[in-house]
Amino acid sequence: MNAGKLANYTDVKARELWKTLYLCAKESPTRRFHALYDKIYRPDILAVAWRKVKANKGSCGVDGETIEFIVHQYGERNLLNEIYIELKHKRFHPSPVRRVYIPKDNKGSMRPLGIPTVKDRIVQMATKMVIEPIFEADFQDCSYGFRPKRNAHQAIAKIRKLSRNHYWVVDVDIKGYFDNINQEKLMKLVEMRISDRRVLKLIRKWLRAGVMEDGQFHNTEKGTPQGGVISPLLANIYLHYMDTIWKRKFLHLGELVRYADDFVIMCRTKTQALESIQVLKAIMKKLDLEINTEKSKLVNIWDDTNGFDFLGLHHRKFPVMNKGGSKVYVMSHIPSKKAMKKMKMKIKEYTSPKNKLFMDIKELVKGLNRILQGFKNYYSISPIAKKWLNKVDWYVLERLTLFWNKKKNKRKKHARMKEVMKVTQGLLVKLAS
Repeated sequence: MNAGKLANYTDVKARELWKTLYLCAKESPTRRFHALYDKIYRPDILAVAWRKVKANKGSCGVDGETIEFIVHQYGERNLLNEIYIELKHKRFHPSPVRRVYIPKDNKGSMRPLGIPTVKDRIVQMATKMVIEPIFEADFQDCSYGFRPKRNAHQAIAKIRKLSRNHYWVVDVDIKGYFDNINQEKLMKLVEMRISDRRVLKLIRKWLRAGVMEDGQFHNTEKGTPQGGVISPLLANIYLHYMDTIWKRKFLHLGELVRYADDFVIMCRTKTQALESIQVLKAIMKKLDLEINTEKSKLVNIWDDTNGFDFLGLHHRKFPVMNKGGSKVYVMSHIPSKKAMKKMKMKIKEYTSPKNKLFMDIKELVKGLNRILQGFKNYYSISPIAKKWLNKVDWYVLERLTLFWNKKKNKRKKHARMKEVMKVTQGLLVKLAS
């Protein structure tokens, strides 16, 4: 069997396992699964897990081994055989994650990320593939983040639909969510569906693996490291408790729309919204979490006076004239101020390095288009957003003009824009088109 057919065969087998586990879990909501560990080190599951990790790319962990090193030197088969033997004989031990920091916002704060080793990422992916369908059978419809066949646009569409008769929004931010998850409570929630001690032990090992930062080891007695393959699933399991409680007892107050740790409650009245805040505080206390009062807010969306930011977009009602000549307010979605700044920063970072001056402008545009197409796919979901995306289009043109003049050693760095427009005509992705 050639490589292509083998990959297709293993994908099919992995999907069959996913479907079987999902249907079993859906059929019996109280069933606890006890024979899962041997499925994690199944060769077909490990092969699919490796392909997913390889496709996601990513940096090396504390061992310094990159995906390129494994592919070109160590050998993919050697690594998968090593993982298979270690898991089968219960000798697998996760390494600490490598702590790095990425910019969180435009105020200089940084978000910590934990980068596991490639080997850990493969085992985490394999474990996720085995346990995800069991929890997916339980997850509520209000949850959209890091789930199969679910995305941010669906969450935004739900907000747009609810905005027709829900006029108050409780916009909630959880303080340091991933860093403050209570590991013991998380494991109890996992144990509600999984009784296989070997799988539970494996998850605990990842939670307690620790962090390496500047050569120093730090214990991780709470939280799940952002950056781990399995972390989003564990984060969803933890907040599934909130989703379930809300659906069972508090749906009369408003509709919950959640994407990972970001969520809003859409309410019809201010009274319901205020009561929702108190309920959320009680739920957060139960989960040992805290609402960030500085970033959370209550917003009235009756007209175009106020809006709120959620998932990189600013959601606000804008006036529209109907056929009868009267004014109505319709929910629209435009890039948030923070998203606009991030877009421009990413464009600047791509076009500004001096080594790019050796590139032909058409080659530069080709690479830039990959970034711009991603922006367009995500942010151009509302006709009114074109006004904001047009500003980004002009910024792109300014950056390309600057590149063009630097490349040609021209004194006037911002001149010859028409020349650049002519050269890039038909090549450059336009966000507002």
